[in-house]
Amino acid sequence: LPISSSRVFENLWKSCAEDSTGISNCKKFDSLLSLPGHVQACRALMIIAIIFGLLACVISLFGLRCTKVGSSDINTKGKIALSGGIIFIFGGLSSLVAVSWYAAIITKQFYDPLYGGLKYELGDALYLGWAGSILLILGGAFLTCSCKREKKTPAGRYQYDYSATKNVPSDFKHKQGSDTAGSSKAYV
Repeated sequence: LPISSSRVFENLWKSCAEDSTGISNCKKFDSLLSLPGHVQACRALMIIAIIFGLLACVISLFGLRCTKVGSSDINTKGKIALSGGIIFIFGGLSSLVAVSWYAAIITKQFYDPLYGGLKYELGDALYLGWAGSILLILGGAFLTCSCKREKKTPAGRYQYDYSATKNVPSDFKHKQGSDTAGSSKAYV
């Protein structure tokens, strides 16, 4: 009983064939230099995206207000979080370029009637790559937008410090022991 290959798929790192029983046999690419140029470039872009993502996670952790690592100044924490968000955006763009470029090559080869090799279709990993790239870009954008700038007072104007008024006694407070025959609420 011959077993025939029912599905052939390929990614940036290996080529696989799945038979009719569901067992897949994968083979890593033999040589890096024998790969097409777009596969080498997409590999490099994906590795850069992974490094940017990890670096952005670490930097963003230092930029959180709840962490005591690094500076405790809010403005410095905001700048650290801003740099983490920008690195997230660069990682998402790197991943988006790699996934879109690989998908464009697959689509071009699929519709080319003169292409003599195997014709592949877009797989689940490409859609997951697009979704992950968009989430990285959105997360980085939200992180960069969450940074607040220090408000500077225009020249000639002074800000009033309201913290000094907290200890001033108020005549509007309800005094204990006073005879009020109605409500115990104080109206301001």
